[in-house]
Amino acid sequence: MNIAILGAGGWGTTLAIHLHQKNYQMRLWEVFPEYASLLQRERKNPKFLPGVSIPEKILISSDLEKVIFKAELIILVVPSFAAREVLRKLKKSSPAKAIILSATKGMELNTNYRISEIIKEELGKKNKWAVLSGPTIAKEVAEGKPSTAVVASSRPEIARLVQKVLMDKSLRIYTSCDPIGVELGGCLKNIIAIAAGIADGLGFGTNSKAALLTRGLAEISALGKRMGAKSSTFAGLSGLGDLVTTCTSKNSRNRNFGEAIGKGKKMEQLLKETEMVIEGVNTTKVVYRLAKKFSLEIPITNAVYQILFKKKDPLIAVDELMTRKEKAE
Repeated sequence: MNIAILGAGGWGTTLAIHLHQKNYQMRLWEVFPEYASLLQRERKNPKFLPGVSIPEKILISSDLEKVIFKAELIILVVPSFAAREVLRKLKKSSPAKAIILSATKGMELNTNYRISEIIKEELGKKNKWAVLSGPTIAKEVAEGKPSTAVVASSRPEIARLVQKVLMDKSLRIYTSCDPIGVELGGCLKNIIAIAAGIADGLGFGTNSKAALLTRGLAEISALGKRMGAKSSTFAGLSGLGDLVTTCTSKNSRNRNFGEAIGKGKKMEQLLKETEMVIEGVNTTKVVYRLAKKFSLEIPITNAVYQILFKKKDPLIAVDELMTRKEKAE
């Protein structure tokens, strides 16, 4: 099978290495020609996956048509803000029979859309798409440490096919028939990870982290249900599993971003200083709007929104969270 991966960040590069080890013909697309040339030449990804070697047989290019030529599976791993533009480029040249697999954990800011909704809108692929999510820190997967993820599609046979393509002894893949829930779990946990990072930056303890994860999962589940997801999905790998990983790992960019905010750094400066996309920032805006639309109470997300976009002091936000009117769990 010819497989094309669009997006040479940490996760895209990791998936290319993983699938190459399974003897698939791999092609990796990097949008910036200079960086694509560096990757092709040096066989390292110093910005996004330092210390990991990229096998020589993986073709790396900024020529999109070259990368997707005769591809049977196209894995989309670009930032959410770039997804629509990339998909529009695919319209003219992507093979009609190719399956599109979204591995992006973000939502489109202007439309509040999940990536799969953009796929359907731009490519008209009503059935030949799937989404991949779960507790997958890229470096750990690249190093072959035992990991798990879940692939979901409205067509079970598509999910099973992708499962077989991705799964091996170091990466166990499960299937799901709830793409909405799987996709939302991967997006919404980034907000709670920012909150967890803020708590770490403020010097809070294990009690605080446990409360954030538990009540954060309740917020994710409540919004997910309103958007058509199954509640049980959020107790699985793409919900609780990814939430725990992202809120606790020192390799989590959203948690690390939150920790810097908790220590007094300014969001604008942090975003300028990092080349990595902090998906939780835009997702916070999207979810804040969706909560208004559905008249949902999501106090943790609201607190993160106030800290990031209204410059509220994190300690004041915490005080307001803790002194809300009493209620049953």
